[in-house]
Amino acid sequence: MSKTTFKLYTPFDQLTTIQLDEVAGFLHAHLDQYGDAINDIKKALAYAQKDAASHGGSVLVARNENEKIVGAVVINKTGMSGYIPENILVYIAVHEEMRGKGLGKKLMQHIIKVTDGDIALHVEPDNPAKFLYEKLGFENKYLEMRLKKSQSNGANFTRSTANQL
Repeated sequence: MSKTTFKLYTPFDQLTTIQLDEVAGFLHAHLDQYGDAINDIKKALAYAQKDAASHGGSVLVARNENEKIVGAVVINKTGMSGYIPENILVYIAVHEEMRGKGLGKKLMQHIIKVTDGDIALHVEPDNPAKFLYEKLGFENKYLEMRLKKSQSNGANFTRSTANQL
């Protein structure tokens, strides 16, 4: 692997607007089928940088010798502990040309080392990175289920409906 440098950004050492757009674009391009809309990625970055009302977090960026981003991780602090981990790993991506060379493992080891508290993450069952997360000690404790109120069948509760129950 060529020379790779790592830089951690926090609410106290923030990404510039240009860097934020660069990281968002990188994540959007390299998360593949596991990604989100670029606006959602930017929301997670803003949360980590405390540009929005939040508990903050961190962004770890890996660059090659040409200063091109080859990997990135976004952690958001949850503001909770014990019953919910203190942090959630929202995004991690490695440039497709760098996959299988240990960069994902180095990113994970670095972010685990510099993050205070426990870390949760969501991973699709068919995502090859799942095996790396397990090797690093992550466990599948729960099956996550989500309710999207705008799309639920017959469960369109409003506050007035809930008050009638």
